[in-house]
Amino acid sequence: MVAVAACSSSGSAGATGAAPTGINALPEVVNNPPAPKPEPISVSELPLPPVTADTGPGGCTAAINPHGTGCVGQSVGLQSGGFLPDGHTVSATISFAGAPAAPDQASVYSGPQIIIVRTDGTKFPNGDAWKCVTCGVPAGNQAGRNQALDYPQPFNDGKRILAGTNIIDCGSFKLADTACTPDQVHVYPIRFNNTADGSGKGGNIRELRLNPDNVHLGFNSFTFSNDAIGQFAYLGRLTFNPRPTTGTPLTPRYDITSVTRLFDTAADKQTVYVDPAHPDQLTINPNAISVGELRGFSKDGKEVAYIGYPDESSNIDVFAADLTTGKVRRLTGNPEYTDPIDLSPDGNWTVAMDTRGSDRQEFLAGMRGVPPITDLVTTGAVSSTRNNGQRRFFQPILIDRYGDRGTYQGQRINAAGDGSPGAINDPNWNGEADPRWSPDGTAVVYWQALAVAPACGGANPLKCETSTEPGGRTARLMIAKLTSRKPQPARTVAPISDTVPWGTPYVPGSPIPTRPFPPAGSYTLAGAKTGSAAVTITENAARTAIDTVSVRYTNFSDDGLRTLNGAEKVTAAAPSMAVSKLDWYSDLTQTGITPSTKKTSPDGFHLTIDLLTNDFQATGTMTTTVDGHVYRQPRNSM
Repeated sequence: MVAVAACSSSGSAGATGAAPTGINALPEVVNNPPAPKPEPISVSELPLPPVTADTGPGGCTAAINPHGTGCVGQSVGLQSGGFLPDGHTVSATISFAGAPAAPDQASVYSGPQIIIVRTDGTKFPNGDAWKCVTCGVPAGNQAGRNQALDYPQPFNDGKRILAGTNIIDCGSFKLADTACTPDQVHVYPIRFNNTADGSGKGGNIRELRLNPDNVHLGFNSFTFSNDAIGQFAYLGRLTFNPRPTTGTPLTPRYDITSVTRLFDTAADKQTVYVDPAHPDQLTINPNAISVGELRGFSKDGKEVAYIGYPDESSNIDVFAADLTTGKVRRLTGNPEYTDPIDLSPDGNWTVAMDTRGSDRQEFLAGMRGVPPITDLVTTGAVSSTRNNGQRRFFQPILIDRYGDRGTYQGQRINAAGDGSPGAINDPNWNGEADPRWSPDGTAVVYWQALAVAPACGGANPLKCETSTEPGGRTARLMIAKLTSRKPQPARTVAPISDTVPWGTPYVPGSPIPTRPFPPAGSYTLAGAKTGSAAVTITENAARTAIDTVSVRYTNFSDDGLRTLNGAEKVTAAAPSMAVSKLDWYSDLTQTGITPSTKKTSPDGFHLTIDLLTNDFQATGTMTTTVDGHVYRQPRNSM
């Protein structure tokens, strides 16, 4: 058990959590309140089932777990979820190992399962601090279920959990009650209809997020066209169908109905588009809703949070858009990569898993205020450089509603500690997906994974660390308590509308759209304050995508605080569906509040990266210098 208090700000200083220098400082935003002061945070570890070194049948012996309620291996298969409405129990996915063979009653503690874990030190009646919800569910109670159980998200009724593309339901009983036994639990599959006649198994969906109204569901779906991977996000209504007559499975299931694609195909609704009144000019609309991947919702259910088209070149951030009005706000602004996030119950805070402090992305995005023009071809590859294979560089960051500004760049939740093996701020323990707020806003639960080979050791200079966790397990479940905050009353969320005015109603079986882009040509982009950029766009031979973007800046400034000069050119190719190859030439100089340069080697920077495995491979160099601080690219396979 680790328990350390933290009270410090986070920035480019890394694991210490010290306040950032001017290197990453942002202009103060007019009318924003002063940055909040660091607050006290106590971080501790939550209990998990015991570990067995022998993961074969019978390896989980009575000596290891006298209760006969299962073991995990060193590789836990962990993924934390959210809080149940009681505020002191959280959901999680784990993979049990070493169960005895049937008919031993402990044989049910095998493979991936959903558990719930106490966060307040109490235990369930059997003496465990955790309870397996899905272990031993009769086959007849889970007909047609899908295998994956990722992102386990409890419903507000305490009786159901969304996990993967399933809903786990204990009927009349709350999941934490002793009356919620395996025979009471049902696992219902979720189906997204993608055919006009309702036939077939339905469309593939991923990264599901439950709206707080517990009626609607957000999700993403990959597209595969023009030799490239794409993705759209959707919002739909969960509708229980006890007796389906079309499509598979023909078992009780949840259908997603009244679906809206969170996208508008109109050219002028994109972030970068050609001014229809001046066809030789480009326009950048920072208020465009460009949902790349849906990441969740505000706790009143009225805003959708998403990874969007960059507001600044190569800077991957999270945004929120009102589902009715379409008003957009930027939740993060640091040059590092942000992805998994959760918005607080009162709407005033974001907790984000972010690579800030690692300097992982600064060589790409450290120069601020560069308009997102080359991003027309670079975004997928840039996003993929955030990881080294299975090693992530995420740490949990607390950010107020008004986001990064001035020298304020949030507070690292687990900043305290000496950085030693197993410490809460051990840099080899990386944050994983979806931190989650407690219902009363006083705690955040998150999980971490230890970097293991091949993401450490070997040719990679990162030393592999021996786990200090019980049994040497390589994942852990953490809770951060914001000790100065007072509990807030539970929020009651009314169902949101099925209609998203800025989206497009989804018609099953209709063609999947393509994202519009400025056609080939030469354009001028005017700086909001001074100067301009000359932009040349080239399409591929099939005219299905942009091939090359070339930009030359002359005294360009959008904010009047920085002035940009120089040139940048990027050519993109896709050697295979999931691989992106960039040939990048950059020679940019910025003067003003943060003197900066972004330069590639004379032969250019040439990056090849698989968007799904995140193996960084490059020749040539790209170096960004900000206020004299030099940021270089990671080594290959790092």
